[in-house]
Amino acid sequence: MKRFFAFACLVTTSCFAVQAQDWKPAGDKILTTWGEHLDPENPHPEYPRPQLERKENWKTLNGLWKYTIVDKSISEKPTSWEGDILVPFAVESALSGVGKEVGKDKALWYSRTISVPKTFRKGRALLHFGAVDWQCDVYVNGQHIGQHEGGFDPFSFDITSALKKGTEQEVVVRVWDPTSDGPQPRGKQINNPHGIWYTPVTGIWQTVWLENVPESYIVNTKQTPDVDQSLLHFSAEVAEAKEGDQLLVEVYDGAQKIAEQQFAANQALALSLKNPMLWNPDNPKLYDLDIKLVRKGKVIDQVKSYFAMRKISVKTGNDGIQRMYLNDEFVFHYGPLDQGWWPDGLHTPPSDEALKFDVVKTKEMGFNMIRKHIKVEQARWYRHCDSIGILVWQDMPSGDLGENIWDMQPGKISNGIHDKNRTSESEAIYKKEWKAIMDALHNFPSIVVWVPFNEAWGQFKTKEITEWTMNYDPSRLVNSASGGNFAYIGHILDIHNYPGAAMPDPNLFGDKFVLALGEFGGLGLPVEGHTWQEKDNWGYQSFKNKEELKKRYQELVTDLNALVKRGLSAGVYTQTTDVEVETNGLMTYDRKVIKIPEAELKKMHEVLYQHVVQ
Repeated sequence: MKRFFAFACLVTTSCFAVQAQDWKPAGDKILTTWGEHLDPENPHPEYPRPQLERKENWKTLNGLWKYTIVDKSISEKPTSWEGDILVPFAVESALSGVGKEVGKDKALWYSRTISVPKTFRKGRALLHFGAVDWQCDVYVNGQHIGQHEGGFDPFSFDITSALKKGTEQEVVVRVWDPTSDGPQPRGKQINNPHGIWYTPVTGIWQTVWLENVPESYIVNTKQTPDVDQSLLHFSAEVAEAKEGDQLLVEVYDGAQKIAEQQFAANQALALSLKNPMLWNPDNPKLYDLDIKLVRKGKVIDQVKSYFAMRKISVKTGNDGIQRMYLNDEFVFHYGPLDQGWWPDGLHTPPSDEALKFDVVKTKEMGFNMIRKHIKVEQARWYRHCDSIGILVWQDMPSGDLGENIWDMQPGKISNGIHDKNRTSESEAIYKKEWKAIMDALHNFPSIVVWVPFNEAWGQFKTKEITEWTMNYDPSRLVNSASGGNFAYIGHILDIHNYPGAAMPDPNLFGDKFVLALGEFGGLGLPVEGHTWQEKDNWGYQSFKNKEELKKRYQELVTDLNALVKRGLSAGVYTQTTDVEVETNGLMTYDRKVIKIPEAELKKMHEVLYQHVVQ
């Protein structure tokens, strides 16, 4: 039997290799270096869940799947397929090998025969999806396993009962995504890409993977640091826990165990830490966790995780102005607007190396923060921010746009007057996905600010949403509406201004809110051979060469520094990279050209972090 299994695997591998040889990027758009060297036999092979590692019994299902696009009214599995699609790249992307749009009237179907090892028969077999945009139905061996709605949050299904005899199992996925024709969160996607609105992203766009777990297993953990008390608040969800089951939590500083505690499963505890080192961008100290499910002295399940001790808060200085404090020290937050788009993969970077590249370059440029703009990244991106030392402001992807009146001038509008009236269905979709996103990202210490709304893009019930967000996660600050319609709720008052630096009036608002410049800059420089299209590219202010660009950028930083002295707590420069026809990035869209050298940017930025507040 072992010989037969090995032969079957060999045949499957050989067939896959032949298919992979036929794969090539679709279209004629620019590619990143990583996209040019992508191995279609092994895309994104890394373990995808850094905050709940169970690396022994898992396998990636990334690679070539069959696909077809049919009328959305067809509910049965297609009988024929158009060709191969490379997962986890959206069907519209070059790296999918397809490059086709779908739209609200069509559905995208996937199919793949997977090999499930015999070892996965013991316990439960879980099928995980990092993200699928937007409505996803999953079938295993013809059995409907479940449906998920939400384009930015991870989900999974227990497929154990659907497995048939033998190793080969058929997985079929149906996806429907109305993009800008629906009310769901979608970020910058639009059916008619132009200006600041980009190509649709439909279908699977993060890793798909299979995991084997015991009958009783750790589903998730939640860890929240309490710096003032030197505590880590910890809880875990355990599936099929038995009476008397215990969780053993061990804390490690490198190889040294520094704390441990055992307690009843599905209960919470506070782990005491002696003189913990605090996390900050200059010293991104992480502690490791080893979590074991114990039954009558035997380890039933075991996962690894990590955490950091850090505190984000608001304090009023001697000048009467509120500012953001990290670990009880004023730290000016300065970073780029980071949209996380790629010319070849759209929402999906071509590799984990590419994913990390943007974070590394941001740090090398002397930024200490990233505003992740109306997109949620795959979990490994946040791990990179945690370990490299970057503060993250996390936006909620916007959706259901239109009908809002945008007024970003504080003091000119009354509470909630410009909130959009969304349908009950639209509101429910937003609330469900915002909670799912916050749950999925809670354990990443780099995230210090939640941003429920951007400008007037689908903004509704601002006071209610902001208060809920503050109550649901009091360990972080909340920027209710970045550059949006101010309901005078939350911790931060945030304006957008292009291209120059500006700030809310500290005399009017400095004693009530943290003052932030949520977007500015947008200095554009198209670089020949590295643009999405040959002409009609744009920036908020365009330049002819790198020298002109650098001179103007230095002026902006000088102006920004003057505002920090007046009480500004944060600035967000637009943006990390060019994105489609926008050429206002510090790097080109393909990441091949950095427009201002990293060392020069870092030297410019140093002055921003030298302010001492009493």
